[in-house]
This record gives sequence, structure tokens and C-alpha cells, in this order.
Amino acid sequence: MNATIAIALLASAVATVYVQHHRRMQFVELRKLERERDRLQVEWGQLKLEQSTWATHERIERLALEKLDLHMPPAADVVLVNP
Repeated sequence: MNATIAIALLASAVATVYVQHHRRMQFVELRKLERERDRLQVEWGQLKLEQSTWATHERIERLALEKLDLHMPPAADVVLVNP
């Protein structure tokens, strides 16, 4: 009977150590993923800001003029089409 209790106690101790180690490893992984999430959130914010900068009307108009040589037509040449 004492041997059975000793074996059960040893098995319980080994299981406890294993579970604690596994929990620590998962906690480390959780912290790593949280840091990655935070980094990606910062990057997402920067990309949204960059996108809004690239899409401004002034920038698009300037690029159309400089790179594509597009100009606003004279008012007399503008035709409005009604749906």
C-alpha cells in the first residue's frame, strides 16, 4: 500500500512539474504574440496614415499634372451628362 501511494505521489509530482512547465511555455508564447499584435497595430496605424496621405486630392491632382500632363479643360469644353 505504501508503494502504491509513493508511486501515485511521484506521478502526481511529475504531472505537476510538466503542467507548470507547459503553462510557462504557453505564457511566454502569449507574451510574444501580444508584442507581435502591438507591433502590427502600430504598423497598421502607420499604413493607414500613409494611405490617407497618398490619396489626398491635392497629391493626385499634382501627379496628374506633373507625370501625366493632364490639365483641367476650359469650362466651355466641359459637357455635363445627366443620368
